[in-house]
Amino acid sequence: MDAISRVAGRAIPFGAKNIDTDIIISSKWLKTITREGLGKGAFETIRAEPGNVFDDPAYADAPILIAGDNFGCGSSREHAAWAILDMGIRAVIAPSYSDIFSGNAVKNGILPIVLPQEAVDRLMEVARDGHNIDVDLETQTVTTPFQDRFAFEIDPFRKQCLIGGLDEVALTLERQEAIGTYENRRAAAQDWVAAGTNI
Repeated sequence: MDAISRVAGRAIPFGAKNIDTDIIISSKWLKTITREGLGKGAFETIRAEPGNVFDDPAYADAPILIAGDNFGCGSSREHAAWAILDMGIRAVIAPSYSDIFSGNAVKNGILPIVLPQEAVDRLMEVARDGHNIDVDLETQTVTTPFQDRFAFEIDPFRKQCLIGGLDEVALTLERQEAIGTYENRRAAAQDWVAAGTNI
């Protein structure tokens, strides 16, 4: 996955609460065998409404999404994170998330930021007024051109993975030498296991 340390630009001032993964990407999109193209199905029912924020040209290519409390609740579908990433979103700011969505986001290179509702409301205001927002993962801060500065917490391991661009495959490959050593030792000690794989 692509590394992420800073995200700056326009933010989509969505703000709705309790948005579940079926709203993020409906089940009819789950038949695909690729991650590409899911962005066009993201928030489909909301995009069907005239004047929705996702199709507003003012927020085209915005890399930040501002959401409401309990974002990503519902099913565990990883497609929700894939769809948001395919839209070009690299950071989501909300008061809270479903644990599963938060984990899926990080594993796919999306930074889920938790901030108090007051801070989210302020960022919504800044975004609606057309100003950029700056997210710095290194310093764990969200700032605006108006000297707003909001600190956020993140698990150190998740931070390391995002900054290093390390998904689960990359983390495993970092241990490739140790894995190879173990496999060779096991094959020597239990040659009947290795022989069984050739049947």
